[in-house]
Amino acid sequence: MDLQFTAEESAFREEVRAFLKARLPAALARKVRNNLHLSKEDMQGWHAVLHERGWLANHWPAQYGGPGWSAVQRFIFENECALADAPRLVPFGINMLGPVLIKYGSDAQKQHWLPRILDGRDWWCQGYSEPGSGSDLASVKTTAVRVSDPAGDYYVVNGQKTWTTLGQYANMIFCLVRTDKDAKPQQGISFLLVDMNTPGVQVRPIITLDGEHEVNEVFFTDVKVPAENRVGEENKGWTYAKYLLTYERTNIAGVGFSVAGLERLKIAADRMQYKGRPLSHDPLFAARMARVEIDLENMKTTNLRVIAAAAGAAAAGGGAPGAESSMLKIKGTEIRQEIFSLMRRAMGPYAAPYIEAARDLEYGEPLVGPQEAVSAAAAYFNHRKLSIFGGSNEIQKNIISKMILGL
Repeated sequence: MDLQFTAEESAFREEVRAFLKARLPAALARKVRNNLHLSKEDMQGWHAVLHERGWLANHWPAQYGGPGWSAVQRFIFENECALADAPRLVPFGINMLGPVLIKYGSDAQKQHWLPRILDGRDWWCQGYSEPGSGSDLASVKTTAVRVSDPAGDYYVVNGQKTWTTLGQYANMIFCLVRTDKDAKPQQGISFLLVDMNTPGVQVRPIITLDGEHEVNEVFFTDVKVPAENRVGEENKGWTYAKYLLTYERTNIAGVGFSVAGLERLKIAADRMQYKGRPLSHDPLFAARMARVEIDLENMKTTNLRVIAAAAGAAAAGGGAPGAESSMLKIKGTEIRQEIFSLMRRAMGPYAAPYIEAARDLEYGEPLVGPQEAVSAAAAYFNHRKLSIFGGSNEIQKNIISKMILGL
């Protein structure tokens, strides 16, 4: 595999850099760089900018609104966005549901939902995890009973979902529901698209350790969902769920964000003093930074291989990668967590969690200590979740053992 960019790819990188310089708002980049809270308007605004340029769904086929990029172009774009401090796109519609609809959805579903994902009319969230059904998704208990009466053909949904990221902003949720209680766990699940404004849907906030309202509980009480909102066949939802998860896990690896995070860490380590010299000169700290940089370089190569293989498989009518996405998920989350851990250590006592009165709320500027210290603790604690969501890293090791070693 040639790791050097071609002339065309280098020209594309310059095009992306010019676009980001011209269209990425400075105030938004400052928020991302300092790990400050992004509002719904912030996220929607960047979504709209990319959609206008035609670069939003960069892994979708051109016939559905994608730009028709190669795997290398997508890699370049994601890395340049991270290095420019562009916000991460809300993934649920673009990166998760979109690929499922393109592969398994009906023509009517594609025509209706895909344009609405692109133009932002629908904000999607994910209804997978439940209390007691997190990494073991096959044990979901939320039920959907099919009913046909004069009012139409629909499902009645009852149950609860949890850890629903940004569900407070969403108007739509895609859900795994149990439609056959007597079948084997994986064979009795269906994949439904649910309007969050339907009577019987209730969203309650969960406040995380960093004090943010990022995740929620979602309750369904006799919620009526039109039968045409089922994706694919009834009781075959496990197949679609697994396909979605391979995209989610590959995306969680966050290569570009690790590259950007490591650059910020190096700058901070050069500025912070330890025993009268830059922290980056301390042998133990320097060794940990070197180790994470080596791991990141290895993962960048692996990520390119997996993306290229996925693109080839999709072109041939095959599925998304399985074990490879689990490998990326494990290593990618470990690298990102190590970078956040090192940044917190680099800040020393300044990394103690900030109270609101200790910083300028509009710009996040600290009243004491270095800029990186403002979010060091909050970012560290928030990103402990990386090795759990999308299927815990322990579950990913089981998947790798089963798919590669046959254990």
